[in-house]
Amino acid sequence: MINKLPSILTGIAMWAFVSTTDAQAPTLGTAANFSLFSTSGAVTNTGLSQITGNVGSNNGPVTGFGNVNGTMHNGDGATAQCAADLLAAYNQLDLAVTTNSPAASLGSGQTLFAGVHSISGNTTINGTLTLDGQNDPDAVFIFRIQGGTLSTGAATKVKLINDAKACNVFWKVEGAVNLASGTYMCGTIIANNAAIDMTIGDTLQGRALSTAGAVTLNGTMAYTPIGCGSPALNGPTAPQLGATACYGLFSSTGAIANTGTTYVTGDVGSNTDAPTGYNPAFIDGMLHTVPDGSTAQCASDLLLMYNYVNALPYDIELLYPAQFGHNLVLTPHTYLMDAAATLTDTLYLNAMDNADAVFIIQVNGALTTGTNSNIVLINGAQSKNVYWKVEGAADISTNSIFRGTLICNNAAIGNSGVLLDGRALITAGALSTNSSIAIATMIPTNCATLGLTSLEDANIISVYPNPFTDYTTIEFADESLVNNSELHIYDMLGAEQLKTVITGKKTNLETDRLPSGVYYYKLMNNGVTVQTGKLTAQ
Repeated sequence: MINKLPSILTGIAMWAFVSTTDAQAPTLGTAANFSLFSTSGAVTNTGLSQITGNVGSNNGPVTGFGNVNGTMHNGDGATAQCAADLLAAYNQLDLAVTTNSPAASLGSGQTLFAGVHSISGNTTINGTLTLDGQNDPDAVFIFRIQGGTLSTGAATKVKLINDAKACNVFWKVEGAVNLASGTYMCGTIIANNAAIDMTIGDTLQGRALSTAGAVTLNGTMAYTPIGCGSPALNGPTAPQLGATACYGLFSSTGAIANTGTTYVTGDVGSNTDAPTGYNPAFIDGMLHTVPDGSTAQCASDLLLMYNYVNALPYDIELLYPAQFGHNLVLTPHTYLMDAAATLTDTLYLNAMDNADAVFIIQVNGALTTGTNSNIVLINGAQSKNVYWKVEGAADISTNSIFRGTLICNNAAIGNSGVLLDGRALITAGALSTNSSIAIATMIPTNCATLGLTSLEDANIISVYPNPFTDYTTIEFADESLVNNSELHIYDMLGAEQLKTVITGKKTNLETDRLPSGVYYYKLMNNGVTVQTGKLTAQ
């Protein structure tokens, strides 16, 4: 036992143990809404940065930013109030009573507990610094860097464990802040009379705020933290679908035509024209060959939907519609793009663990997507809660994955080799598809023509890996659905390439004979299509 004592003491010293949790979080006021801010200094960006939260300066230029998931402010009432609130928060942190005085070299596997950590001189963080909340969700960590700078080494990580939250971490620095490439930083940084510099590959789960100094980014992700009393983001109230809920593809006034082999879950119809080119065998719904009572009701309900989403006041204006996408992350809000928009690469919709969160994107112009563009739903987001209002033509390009209900006003919609996880609805205009898959999300049970119960794109099966080479795995979320299930795989021309009966919860599927390319699968249970999706063979 005596021989082990020195090693135990060494371990305690390395942990810099602090048992007190008396630190009090400052009141940020309106500064809490800003991801990036300077009271007096430029706020600038180069490269592709992703920002969630407001961006602004009360006395300096704000330049170089693409689309920001927040509001841009420059020398207005919001920045004046933020400057006052930031000064008040700084003073609260400056007066906090010290509970621990660690060395100026942080990290390298070090763990710290809640408290006020006062450090003298230039301070560095390298490797991993762990902040342990000790299962207290209200644990507050305050770091006061007195008379020196704060910098990180490349790939530094501030890690939060045991209920520690980024919204309860604060860095008050009396000098410049420099985050090296690849840093993952947590907490609100307040630099007093000094600059904050972040660079390529950095992630800030918090805020970068300066009382007087430039805030500079280059290829950085920064987002305001959630929790600590921040309001839950529910987004706007979703429109009432009415009869449109039964349709995958619809036009109130216009032709609907298909080439190639297209699969649709939901009704297909026009209130003025007979759809052409669709194979009823590939439609899990009703192909309305002539206008009828259902199409008339759908046209009426679609107009109500359009009027609702068109009149909604927007929360955030995305200022660069031509730069839409590029890995932009949006949270539940009503967004406006006041011009034609081009979706390039990937757009992420982040529900922030709220499965009922609603996204509405208003496009006052045409909407075009690049080839292989992709809308990815994360943290509980569901396609049934996503709505696109487009005031021009919508051209969803080859091999794109588009999610949500597309409401196109007085213009055409074109789809080629697309997976549409949602609906395409037009108030007046033509709709064309070409070897695509359209899945109407959340089919109500009163759509008797469908022969389906409530289908919510619920991921009955997971298919992985995808993309695949020699094999892929089919795994059911619920083993009770396995019985009488078949998986069909089709190429882009609609030719069936593989069919297999599923006999267990997890099935490995040999795919080595499939040439490289894009395929679509259809899962059938007791003769009814219950899930479709897209596959890629490498």
